[in-house]
Amino acid sequence: MTSELLDSTPAALLERARAVLRTAPVVDGHNDLPWAMREQAGYDLDALDLAADQSARLHTDLVRLTAGGVGAQFWSVYVPSRLAGDHAVSATLEQIDFVHALVDRFPDRLRLALTADDLEAARAEGRIASLIGAEGGHSIDCSLATLRALYALGVRYMTLTHNDNTPWADSATDKPAAGGLTAFGEEVVREMNRLGMLVDLSHVSADTMRDALRVSEAPVLFSHSSSRAVCGHPRNVPDDVLALLAGNGGVAMATFVPKFILPAAIEWTAAADENMRAHGFDHLDTTPAGMACQRAYEEANPRPVATVSTVADHLDHMREVAGIDHIGIGGDFDGTAFLPDGLDDVAGYPNLIAELLRRGWSEADLSKLTWHNAVRVLRDAETAAARLRAGGRTPSLATLPGLDGSGGLG
Repeated sequence: MTSELLDSTPAALLERARAVLRTAPVVDGHNDLPWAMREQAGYDLDALDLAADQSARLHTDLVRLTAGGVGAQFWSVYVPSRLAGDHAVSATLEQIDFVHALVDRFPDRLRLALTADDLEAARAEGRIASLIGAEGGHSIDCSLATLRALYALGVRYMTLTHNDNTPWADSATDKPAAGGLTAFGEEVVREMNRLGMLVDLSHVSADTMRDALRVSEAPVLFSHSSSRAVCGHPRNVPDDVLALLAGNGGVAMATFVPKFILPAAIEWTAAADENMRAHGFDHLDTTPAGMACQRAYEEANPRPVATVSTVADHLDHMREVAGIDHIGIGGDFDGTAFLPDGLDDVAGYPNLIAELLRRGWSEADLSKLTWHNAVRVLRDAETAAARLRAGGRTPSLATLPGLDGSGGLG
């Protein structure tokens, strides 16, 4: 057997994948561990030790992050959109506090990252760069001063909406109200640009995506969204938007959530979500009790199963439309009840890289996918912010009523 054939065996591909990740580890765009820790342990790192194997309860722990070749993680400081006003802000602050506590607990394994240089320094030190992303514009309660406070606390992206509209931006999964961004929503984008906070367009409507790309003076991010052409879920990115990323410089990070990547899983998940609500659970509940409810439903109603190949199909298409410089990975671990076979937890990234190698992706292209694109987009956002501030842009004092009228759009 020739060496060329040997290189195509599953074991050889997996070893090559691990070699790629040793040089260019994964920058993952979205992990919901902070909310899972809130729900399962009240943020208590003594009660749930993340240095130990937590595979019975979580998708994420430090051992499996290392095994998966993760070099940088955007920790999502998500709060559900049923929390509003001061309640949303305070819950977001608690989430941020947990990320800082997590990094402080494991200084030999984790490093807080605020800049692209911090990511590179963490990689050189053999530590996992820990970044913070706020999932949902409701977390700022329509206040640009609150946005600035989140940035000061380390938040480096904000998703403009979660599953429900904000008064200034339409969500992908709510009834359109603004037709995209309102005038105040556009000001939120401009202020994020001035700060150097990435504008995250996962969860937003296609019109909000297009408005944000029109307004933004810095690269945007999709922290955990896949291709709508491959799977027609509204949470995914349409091809016309993917095609705009080359001009903007942004990055779309493919997610692993089955209902976003496998068409057959959309209807099944909707029924499973209804079953969760019928039993008194939020459909996003991944506590042991919530998962027991999900598993019972799954046993009676076998689910369509996504695989590593399903995710690779999305990445193939996203590379074709957006270009290799504008794609990445955002798994959404600990934010979903189900995952593809082979990507069951954060240790699974080598399986995805091996599949892409099998499909003919070069190691240089894979390094862009896993590391270089994400580092560049953060650096470019920093550069844009410095340019805007040097040009005289000062903190915006705009308000929702002042730009959109009394109360904006509901």
